Amino acid sequence: MRRLLERQQVGELSTRHVRAVAETVGVSERTVWRWLEQAKAKAKAKATGRAEAPVRQGYAVSDEVWELLGEAGGNVSELRRRLVAAGGEVPVPSMSTLSRVIRRDRRAGRALLTGREPEVAGPRRPDPLSELGLNMVAAKGVGGQVFLREQEHLAQVPVLVPDAQVVHTPAVRSVLRTVAHAAAVGAVVCLYGDAGQGKTVALQYALSQLPHPARVRRVHVGVHPTVPELRRVLADALELGRRLPRGAGEADLMLVNALRQPRVLVLDEAQRLPGPALEFLRGLWDHPDTDTALVLAGAGSERALRRVPALASRVLTWELVPRLSPREVATVMAAFHPLWEDVSEDDVVWVDEHVGHGNFRTWAQLTSHLTAELYGKSRAVVDRRMLERACARLMGPL
Repeated sequence: MRRLLERQQVGELSTRHVRAVAETVGVSERTVWRWLEQAKAKAKAKATGRAEAPVRQGYAVSDEVWELLGEAGGNVSELRRRLVAAGGEVPVPSMSTLSRVIRRDRRAGRALLTGREPEVAGPRRPDPLSELGLNMVAAKGVGGQVFLREQEHLAQVPVLVPDAQVVHTPAVRSVLRTVAHAAAVGAVVCLYGDAGQGKTVALQYALSQLPHPARVRRVHVGVHPTVPELRRVLADALELGRRLPRGAGEADLMLVNALRQPRVLVLDEAQRLPGPALEFLRGLWDHPDTDTALVLAGAGSERALRRVPALASRVLTWELVPRLSPREVATVMAAFHPLWEDVSEDDVVWVDEHVGHGNFRTWAQLTSHLTAELYGKSRAVVDRRMLERACARLMGPL
């Protein structure tokens, strides 16, 4: 808390700092923000020598009390008996309050150490963040900036050209962690950004790196599907197609039963979904018997979700995939495909200013054109004239 408070005082605190602390200690981001407010109030009172009026806060289980719960074998009654016997300045809450808060924290993914192994309430989930096991090396950076690219077990993602690799830009690494986090806690996330920025590639790569990719279900939707149409494509994704009852109530119950085990539902082009379809998804995700992470992706998907406040309020992470910055392009493309390793930085800057504009899809298309032109040549050297011809095929005469 002290470090977070110091960052907040100098204006450097951001959501990612709070999220990192929450993931480390196993609590929600809201809990960390509450702790930060309490620490700020204590620091102010200490500096002024005057106690602030107490602010009513919901009860939170401290790390010490959580450890004591582990020593009690997870028995809340025994925990409360020990807290009462120990006394202390903080009043011991009622049995119902203590049980409710502990149940809430465990459902949020807070691990309970009982001396043998971590125990988490509900169906046991893997820890994707610790099981990814990526094998990467650093690619040479520009201006001290370093990107990573995977060398083995490349994900099967659409990169348009042979020998291309998934480049671990900051955006790709962020999507990887976001998807793993969502899969671990059964959350809703929204992946958005302009067309061609690499959302689909980053998402497919992140899904392929999950410890249990077989639990991922991709849902392909048309434009403005009705609820019955969405119900049908969900049944197809869950391999229930022919067994789905005709009655809506029975069909929804079968979907809920299929979602009892931990799964990840992925809907690309989520901006196509109208309000009723999004409300239907929210109802499935909210059902107490389902244990499902929901990934909604697409250019404009954030605007579609904002139109359904009940679902938007449940989004854990709004993940923006931005365009490549001018200083990133040369390094990222050299890591993406060996063709760009010997292209001068001036030529790369020229291409980005005239055609690329930091759009990853455009750069991949240029790479495909250049690869085709160099095919069969003994010396594969890319010069300005070749770049101009490739750009003209995409954008017309420059």
